[in-house]
Amino acid sequence: MTNATNLATKLADLELFQNILLESEQNLIAQTDDKTICERLEGMIKSDRENLSTIKAVISRSGNVVEPRDITQQHAQKVRQMMGGSELTLYDKYLQLELLKHQQTMTGLVIHKVAQSLDDELQDMVEPLNRVNFENRAHQEILKGVLYFVGTRELAGKEPDMGLWGSIEQGIAALKGALGSAVS
Repeated sequence: MTNATNLATKLADLELFQNILLESEQNLIAQTDDKTICERLEGMIKSDRENLSTIKAVISRSGNVVEPRDITQQHAQKVRQMMGGSELTLYDKYLQLELLKHQQTMTGLVIHKVAQSLDDELQDMVEPLNRVNFENRAHQEILKGVLYFVGTRELAGKEPDMGLWGSIEQGIAALKGALGSAVS
């Protein structure tokens, strides 16, 4: 396998799991009664749709379209089953979503680093993924807050400290500031 094929395969994996993220977020909205959490998910869905378009554009620019690896497709199917099924609690499903966001962030960062190490043309081609990576990282922060709320409600039957959302918003603002600096 060539470097270009390896990179194209990883991009295909990234696209597949971006779709899985969207499906999972939509499933979770239907299962969540909390208005604030649903609003956060709606924001993620909007962002993730844009990110999917960005990923598709990068794949198109590569000119080397391949299918995701078989193991990635199997993993995606297992995630679909878990997120759509009833075995996991709501907390467990949000935890899986946060893990998927982490997976996407790290995969995007590795793709960028690989392209950087191979040549300038590839680096320019995958540059738009940086925004996707930063947004996925910001989504992880949001999901940490969601996990605190859902987990506390599920495990203790009580509401967590509402000051938590303020801390999360500060973390997201810091990440957005970093993104703005990186882009400029």
